[in-house]
Amino acid sequence: MTQQAAPEAPASSAGGIASIASHPERLPVVLVTGLSGAGHTTALKILEDLGYEAVDNLPLTLMDGLAGGKLARPLAVGVDSRTRDFSASALSERLDRLTHDPALDVKLLFLICSDEVLRRRFTETRRRHPLALDRPVADGIRQERELLAPLRERADLVIDTTDLAIGDLKHLLQGHFRIEAAPAAAITVMSFSYRNGLPREADLVFDARFLANPHYRDSLRPLTGKDAAVANFIEADPGWDPFFAALGNLLMPLLPRFEREGKSYLTLAVGCTGGRHRSVFAAERLAQWLRAQGRHVSLRHRDLDRGAGED
Repeated sequence: MTQQAAPEAPASSAGGIASIASHPERLPVVLVTGLSGAGHTTALKILEDLGYEAVDNLPLTLMDGLAGGKLARPLAVGVDSRTRDFSASALSERLDRLTHDPALDVKLLFLICSDEVLRRRFTETRRRHPLALDRPVADGIRQERELLAPLRERADLVIDTTDLAIGDLKHLLQGHFRIEAAPAAAITVMSFSYRNGLPREADLVFDARFLANPHYRDSLRPLTGKDAAVANFIEADPGWDPFFAALGNLLMPLLPRFEREGKSYLTLAVGCTGGRHRSVFAAERLAQWLRAQGRHVSLRHRDLDRGAGED
């Protein structure tokens, strides 16, 4: 999506949610709601690509027809403040009925975003906010946050799209809502800069700022953690080997326990000051180690291309 602008709550519920494949005998239903402009349409398209039948802006009165095992395939439904007869309490009532249907496996996905980025999205697209047709966009955003607060509290998964590219959102939704069963959790390893804020999608965060900083070597400053000279410098730090060994000792027993609890997607984040040297090197090595353990791993360097600041 776009760049993070303001700190907010974590991107996903701390414990995550089980993949819908954890209930293979029940038909998956994903209700997509949240702040206008946070990416509902994109999320529905991604879910459609995953095999869901996607329906946007479904009137709440028609949701009652979803119960009773009448669905033929997994369903993703977009419901938000644009929807006719929408209210948080009305959607909660329908959600209660659907979740008690033994034929359905219902999850509530809630999308959020920072105010600044939402305002920019509405300005760039020249669209009016559905709750502020004749008022400033900021008024509509504020009103909608208040309106939807109860739904956010009961959501199975909260994703903040402020700092997510579409590809990253796709990986998250694939991990949480894929239809086919998977034998192991899909893992994303990412590096980041603490200067730009914690990654809101991270499940576990590791701090590499205690390591010797390549930024203060003139020959290393223009390089990144992908370069051999930086790797050699960091590996020479007496703190590196114990740190990396501790990571392995921590993750070895944790990963199978996460999977046993039904967690199908895990994001591991390593941070340093600038997100160019220490965190990048550590993330590269961690991804390499996980792959050697037979894990399916994707690797992302969130802040590597944001310019060469102090690492």
